[in-house]
Amino acid sequence: MPLLMGWAAGIVACAFLSELPATSVLAGGIVGAAGLMWRTILRWRPYTVFLFALTLGLAYADWRAQARMSQELAAEWAKKPVEFIGTVRGLPDPGEFGVRLTLEVERVLTPGASLPPRVQLFDYRSQAWPPGSRWRLSARFKPRRGSANAFGFDAEQWLWSEGLLASGSAGKERFRLADCADAMAWVDGWRAAQVGRIESVLGVGRESALVAALTVGAQQRVAREDWRLFSATGLTHIVSISGLHITMLAGLTAWTASWLLRRWPMFRSPRVATAAVAWLVAAGYALLAGFSVPTQRTLFMLLVGGGCLLLRRQLSPFQAWWLALALVLLLDPFAVLAPGLWLSFGLVAALMFGSWARRRPAAAWRAALGGQWSAAVASLVPLAAWFGGFPLVSPLANALAIPYVSLLLTPVALLAVLSPWDGLLPLAGLLVHGFYWGVDWLARGPAWHVAGPPWPLLVLAAIGSVWLIAPRGVSGKWLACLLLLPALVYRPAGPKEGAFRVTVLDVGQGLSMLVQTARHALLFDTGAGDAGRVVLPQLRGLGVASLDALLLSHHDADHDGAAEGVLREMPARRLLAGQPQTLPVWPARPCRQGDAWTWDGVRFEVLAPWPDMQPTEDNAHSCVLRVAGAKHALLVSGDAPAQVEEALVAHYGERLRSTVLIAGHHGSRTSSSEVWLKAVRPRLAVVSAGYMNRYRHPHPAVLHRLRQQGIALLRTDLDGALTLELADAVDWQCLRLRQARYWRARGDCAAQSLTSD
Repeated sequence: MPLLMGWAAGIVACAFLSELPATSVLAGGIVGAAGLMWRTILRWRPYTVFLFALTLGLAYADWRAQARMSQELAAEWAKKPVEFIGTVRGLPDPGEFGVRLTLEVERVLTPGASLPPRVQLFDYRSQAWPPGSRWRLSARFKPRRGSANAFGFDAEQWLWSEGLLASGSAGKERFRLADCADAMAWVDGWRAAQVGRIESVLGVGRESALVAALTVGAQQRVAREDWRLFSATGLTHIVSISGLHITMLAGLTAWTASWLLRRWPMFRSPRVATAAVAWLVAAGYALLAGFSVPTQRTLFMLLVGGGCLLLRRQLSPFQAWWLALALVLLLDPFAVLAPGLWLSFGLVAALMFGSWARRRPAAAWRAALGGQWSAAVASLVPLAAWFGGFPLVSPLANALAIPYVSLLLTPVALLAVLSPWDGLLPLAGLLVHGFYWGVDWLARGPAWHVAGPPWPLLVLAAIGSVWLIAPRGVSGKWLACLLLLPALVYRPAGPKEGAFRVTVLDVGQGLSMLVQTARHALLFDTGAGDAGRVVLPQLRGLGVASLDALLLSHHDADHDGAAEGVLREMPARRLLAGQPQTLPVWPARPCRQGDAWTWDGVRFEVLAPWPDMQPTEDNAHSCVLRVAGAKHALLVSGDAPAQVEEALVAHYGERLRSTVLIAGHHGSRTSSSEVWLKAVRPRLAVVSAGYMNRYRHPHPAVLHRLRQQGIALLRTDLDGALTLELADAVDWQCLRLRQARYWRARGDCAAQSLTSD
């Protein structure tokens, strides 16, 4: 056990390092730990074995990480056309704007160029890309990069864990070659054929999507709105082919094989045959599911259990658990970056711990309730840490959905897919319809949202969770609730009176900025896309339960695209917009020059547009907002062009002066004019733009003007989400520096702070 525990701990520790240790340091650590283990007395041997295994696991993860980093896209080939031959792997993901797929690079044809072994490709022409097909094509790639925010889904972390080290868009010229004929190509082709068959019978919709997800792991077919429903009910894990489904299928296979062999004995060791058949069926199902972490965990635990049965050796459930975890991390040490690993292994450990040391098995109903209780308590801390809360209806939803999906829907769907005729598919679709009826009803229930607690509170809450689900007989469980409570009710402290905090979210090519005073919050723009992807997780993680004001600078997708999602999930007491007519459903007031209010000693003033302006383009409608505290001010102008800037300078003059300027139009050359910069005289400028965006923002001319005037610069595309504290001094933090990881690109966040004049 110490060996397995140390091995896993070393691999986990490597994932959270800011820099990878040198090979010589690790080699010295391994030698030192081995010598210490050799020389220690017997009673200290488990600790030294753990230390040796930890250094060994750390060295292994470091070696795998170094190898992966050496495969990243070279900077000199970023956004340059590269011709190559590649094979389509997995199931392509058809979307609204094109197809997303994974290609395994076979050979690079462009002289001097190199590509990672696996790349992510976008095809905006939406042609067919059959799994296993080989192509000769040209594409322009960008290095692996995702938006970097403190809360919610981390795309960059996911890309690294999946080995997708570059992403690009396919060019117009693409030529199909002879298809790949290996086993994975055949499996993926069969999966794609089943998806087509399901959709031909049930039609393209939520019924066919869920049947495909439960049978062949085609989760990308499930609509984003349905994912939101699953998240609102705590049923996201139901959609994946989970360990419960595989265990159920293996158990059913074992029972059937045992029944047949008792009547028609064909093997000298029927027990061996039964275990082998059950494991092979489970392995086949896991393969069809894409061999995800939950399926790996279940498969390895079944393998360990079957091996013990055949060898007549006995392992405790936790020994099998540690062995399965060690095998998963041996195959893929980067799986520790996926929440699925922690949820999968953590919930299984909670179920085992809750029934530990029982003299006899509990009654079926009591065991079911106890398991539900253990799973609910064990999931509190992970859900709060990764997803910012949990639905209060989750225990009820899981109690109803798990037996329905595992014992009824999934078996029928599997039989329908494996059957040569289509008669069972309508029945599976009918069962899915009933499942969604319940999900739609349960999704109306409330959710408990928590702010992102600091790690000491998370550690205390984890201890409280373990204590609370401990077996009967463990005393003092009421103290466990006290350990859980601080993390569940935590709210970060607000700024002092007369000061304010600004968080510029990393929304890619767009703008979204949160301004917080001591007791109020204003959101300026929302960025594009789905509000649940970036904006809502950040607001909830920062402890914002409602908005005192939402200000939408103008009607452009990269500024107000996520507004509807924000307003649907989070109430706003005041809604201002540069173009309110574009929000017919929501009662928005127009931004008007002279609108002003004061919150907690901080003054908010709208400087533009004014009534007699006659804008000739949407950008000229942009609201211009100045936020002034006791010592410092911030100015943001949306996408206002240079003509509007010049008019503001002529009207306000010195009154525009602000310490911090959010550069107009993401640093475009049409904004941040020299006249504007000289009037505002900022000491710090912030550019919110997407990494290597197609508009080439920020423009070199703007960067040159900022350098000429000695203005410090922060950029979300290079530094990630930015947090600025405007109090007596102006201090800032950049997420890519504050949460540095070896797998995360790092910007050059300025290290100094600005004091008041």
